[in-house]
Amino acid sequence: MTQQDRAGRARGPLAAFADAVDRLNGAIGRWVSWLVLAMALVTFAVAILRYVFSFGFVWLQESYVWMHGIVFMAGAGYALLADAHVRVDILYRPFGRRYKAWVDLVGSVLLLLPMVAVAAWSSWPYLLTSWERLETSREAAGLPALYLLKSFLIVFCVLVGLQGLALAARSILALTNRHREDVS
Repeated sequence: MTQQDRAGRARGPLAAFADAVDRLNGAIGRWVSWLVLAMALVTFAVAILRYVFSFGFVWLQESYVWMHGIVFMAGAGYALLADAHVRVDILYRPFGRRYKAWVDLVGSVLLLLPMVAVAAWSSWPYLLTSWERLETSREAAGLPALYLLKSFLIVFCVLVGLQGLALAARSILALTNRHREDVS
């Protein structure tokens, strides 16, 4: 057990849960960030092949579109963790910790989590149909297993939902004065 795990348990199960979700989304965010480099390199290769050699591969072109989708969907939880989502800072930044905790708690519970639930509920049948058909690219030479890419719709919902719960947990901890020192 790491020192961070022991510290999280010492502060209680809510803090341990939030720490675990933060570690999960942090690890996924770091992994997905490498796809951005891969996406740039593949895009460069596609451009060179097409405009210098007049040659191209449909599957290669699709691959950077898939990578972009994976970066967006799998990285959204990390973006929430890193506070990189759009926020009206004029109504948030100048205020203190308790006000921010209330805004984060109410925003998570009343806005973020219901929207994630709606997204999961509405995308589930779409995903099941794709898996039932073992859907592939519409292009003849495109990538197979499009259903795997579409599975990232649920990955998005799970990771953002978990991070929303962790944000709500940290807000509760801040409001009850049981927060970490580095919570802003």
